[in-house]
Amino acid sequence: MLDAYLWEWGSLLLRWLHVITAIAWIGSSFFFIHLDASLRPADDIPPGTGGRAWQVHGGGFYEMRKYMVAPARMPEELTWHKWQSYWTWISGFFLLVWVYYAQSELYLIDPAVMQLSPFAAGAIGIAALVVGWLFYDFMCRSPLGKNDVLLGLLGFGYVVAASWAFSQVFSGRGALIHTGALMATIMTANVFFNIMPGQRKVIAALTAGEKPDPKYGKQAKQRSTHNNYITLPVLFLMLSNHYPVTYANSAVIPALVALIIIAGALIRHFYNVRHADHAKSPWWTWAVAILALWLAFWVAMASSPGGRERLGLSPREPGRPVLLAGMSLPPVEVSNIVTGRCAMCHAPEPSWPGLQIAPKGVWLHEPERIAAEARAIRTQAVMTHAMPPNNLTGMTEAERHVLAAWLAQAR
Repeated sequence: MLDAYLWEWGSLLLRWLHVITAIAWIGSSFFFIHLDASLRPADDIPPGTGGRAWQVHGGGFYEMRKYMVAPARMPEELTWHKWQSYWTWISGFFLLVWVYYAQSELYLIDPAVMQLSPFAAGAIGIAALVVGWLFYDFMCRSPLGKNDVLLGLLGFGYVVAASWAFSQVFSGRGALIHTGALMATIMTANVFFNIMPGQRKVIAALTAGEKPDPKYGKQAKQRSTHNNYITLPVLFLMLSNHYPVTYANSAVIPALVALIIIAGALIRHFYNVRHADHAKSPWWTWAVAILALWLAFWVAMASSPGGRERLGLSPREPGRPVLLAGMSLPPVEVSNIVTGRCAMCHAPEPSWPGLQIAPKGVWLHEPERIAAEARAIRTQAVMTHAMPPNNLTGMTEAERHVLAAWLAQAR
């Protein structure tokens, strides 16, 4: 029982750290993009080399100045913005390992997609993040990087293609989380391998009394802009693992990813332009973003179990569940309890009013699937009594003791 509590608390604490650092990073990123857009000419800054912005917050006024390359001399105090990004990625990577690699049989491996060992699944996931960043970086450094629009379109196609590749290897849930992890890796790697080294070279030139090369600022601006536009899609993909309707059908994951990227990027574009000039606010972006989200909704709904034919897709039977080591099929008494108290929601076609898809994508309508979800049953029905929610189906304490006894014997 102790190990189950450790898994849950480890996941909670890592997720807490990840959310805190992500808030700090995304908040500062959005603020500086807004600051860039709101800059106005200043009398003491030559045109084209910087600007100034006034803001009010917390009862005081702030004057902020930006130098496009660098100020005339090295300032005595300088605040670096990097650890928000680093710790967001570090905490996210450890959370990925903790949840998806250490518990790959539950969340990452789908036998109907590809039979993988836990080690192979983890190795593929990590390798994909490394190779994915290297390919993106190659595109940015190639002649393609000189054309921002073309680079953006190719980057969009690259991420969608990566989501398709992930869907051919992992479960739908694993494919979406790895697509988000790839984009998040690109964001942090941009900071670590491009933005920060360029800033250090600028500072070294200032310290040596030399004129900094403006190319470093241009490179950093390009990568920072990429980070800004993919932030909202990354957040959606990271949240998607809590909503099985988004990953119920791996076949439509590329379409879903494409639509979410379009919607998120357009929303960011609206605010980027609006911060620069309210009179030029591109309201059309909201119409297209809402349309993209509406299409994403219909794609996800129509491709959920029982609705695949609406997209002209042949039904896919789920693979045989992967049983945990040492786990055997439950006795009849256990199966009866779980199917009687849980299967009205946790089934291919839930019978509970208002449910169209099983919560978390968990099915408990047959003994094999009950055995495969033993760890989740221990956490949700024995350790915490969180399930059934509000005990809507009336699971008794005696029934929970039966489940606990089976789980104890199966360990």
